[in-house]
Amino acid sequence: MVTTMAKVHGVERALRTNIRRGKSCRRARLQVCARKPKAVEPEPTENDGKYIAAGAGGTLAAGVCAWSTFTLKTTGCGLPPGPGGALGALEGVSFLALLGVVGWSAYTKVKTGKGLPPGPYGLLGAAEGLSYLVLLAYIVVLGINYVQLGYIPGAVPDNNCFG
Repeated sequence: MVTTMAKVHGVERALRTNIRRGKSCRRARLQVCARKPKAVEPEPTENDGKYIAAGAGGTLAAGVCAWSTFTLKTTGCGLPPGPGGALGALEGVSFLALLGVVGWSAYTKVKTGKGLPPGPYGLLGAAEGLSYLVLLAYIVVLGINYVQLGYIPGAVPDNNCFG
């Protein structure tokens, strides 16, 4: 009886709300104006930690690669080696991580027909999208540099860059 009363009260309230908004519900006895169901948060899974780490690392790597791409376009060389080669090492590891995310995404797309899942907080989806975007920008900048300067800078400092 309580559940029936609650249902009737909810229907009554929904009808009153819709009528106030200028909407009418035809066949009020048979059909209630549909309400959107409340979003249910997915329960955490064992892969959430991995997805958060991969998403955060991939997003950070895409940021470093974007910085390197911008530096390559403006100076003709990538990031400087930095103190003890730390900045150059960060750049190299970031490009490897970027290629890892793109490779993982492509593999998943071929196997499942979908890209990577968005992951918690959308980090993995952001990392995937940024990785493709930065990789495309890097390829375009490499082509422009080759046409304008006549060379593509190597991974290690040489006579053209930081030599």
